[in-house]
Amino acid sequence: MPTRYDGALRDVIDAFSSLPGIGPKGAQRIAFHLLGADEESVNNLAQSIVRLKTSVRFCQICGNVCETSPCIICVDPRRDKTVICTVQEPKDIMSVEKTGEYRGLYHVLGGAINPMANVGPSDLRIADLLNRLRGEEGRQVKEIILALNPDIEGEATATYMARLLGDTGIKITRLAYGLPVGSDLEYADEITLGRALAGRQEM
Repeated sequence: MPTRYDGALRDVIDAFSSLPGIGPKGAQRIAFHLLGADEESVNNLAQSIVRLKTSVRFCQICGNVCETSPCIICVDPRRDKTVICTVQEPKDIMSVEKTGEYRGLYHVLGGAINPMANVGPSDLRIADLLNRLRGEEGRQVKEIILALNPDIEGEATATYMARLLGDTGIKITRLAYGLPVGSDLEYADEITLGRALAGRQEM
C-alpha cells in the first residue's frame, strides 16, 4: 500500500506545501479540489499565477505592487503629498487603505531590521526614502508616519529611522499603541488600525 502520492499529484501537493500558511494536509485538500475541478477553472488559476509573475512589478517610487509604474497611489493628484506613511510590506498598504483614515503617500521598506536573519538597514529601502526626501517631492513632505509592525523587528526599525530622520526637520510619528504587541498590520481590523492612525504619536 503506497505511503505517499507520486507523479503529478505529488508534485502539486509538494508545491502547495512549500507556500506560507499551507501544511501538507491543506496542500492535499487543494490538490484534490483541483483534481475534481473543471478544466477551465484550473487553466484560469494557472494563467492567473503566470500573469502574476509576468505583469506585476514594484512601483519605482514607493515600492508598492502595481502593473504600471509609478503606481496609482503615487500618480493620484488627490493624495496628500505632505505625508508619507512608511510600511514594511506592500500588503500593509492595503491594510491602511481599508481604514479610510489616510490619504497621503506611502513608502515600502521591504522588511524590517533583523540581525538574527542578517537583515540590516542597507537591505531595506531606507536609502530610497532618503532620495525621495532630497528630490522635488521631498520638499513638500512635512510628516513621515512609521507604520511598522509592533514587534521587536518593527520597533528596532522605527527607532533607527527616527534617529536617521531626526535632523531633516520633518515631523516623525508612529502609530499609537492601539495595535496589539507582536501582531502584524495584515491581521488588524479596520477600526483598531484606524484609531492607531488617528492617534499616532510624534517620535
